[in-house]
Amino acid sequence: MTHAELQNLIDRSLFADLGYIGGDGRPAIRRVFCVWHRGPGRHLISTNTSSRHVKLLSEHPEACLYFADSETFEGVCLTGRAVPTRDRALRELLWNNGDEKYYPLGVDDPDYCVIEFTADAAEYYRYDGKGALDAEALTRLSAGKAWENGYARHNGSNSSK
Repeated sequence: MTHAELQNLIDRSLFADLGYIGGDGRPAIRRVFCVWHRGPGRHLISTNTSSRHVKLLSEHPEACLYFADSETFEGVCLTGRAVPTRDRALRELLWNNGDEKYYPLGVDDPDYCVIEFTADAAEYYRYDGKGALDAEALTRLSAGKAWENGYARHNGSNSSK
């Protein structure tokens, strides 16, 4: 799988599985809406500040993020850190019309935050083989890139949202 094909898999995915350490020390997983990327190694997820996974990630940010396409038998598992942030610029970037039904106070709602995932390793596979990327390769592939809605770009949308 080339780096472009790997990015294509990530871009066309609406969701990813976020793995983290649960409150009892056991692995936990959550399906998250994840379309904002900065190359294959950086990802943004909007969520509720009050959710259990945000509390747990604040204490132990070690996590994994898994993108897959079962129809084409492709997947990539990224390991790294998932850090909750209330950075206003990132919250504005991920904000969509209609989000006020979940966050009635708008982009500044105290229950609205963003998880910024930064990978330090990746393992990927598909029908024709598998491979891996280390932190240096992921940093290089993400260098100089702006945050981009990969799903909108992949599906031909002119909108950045």
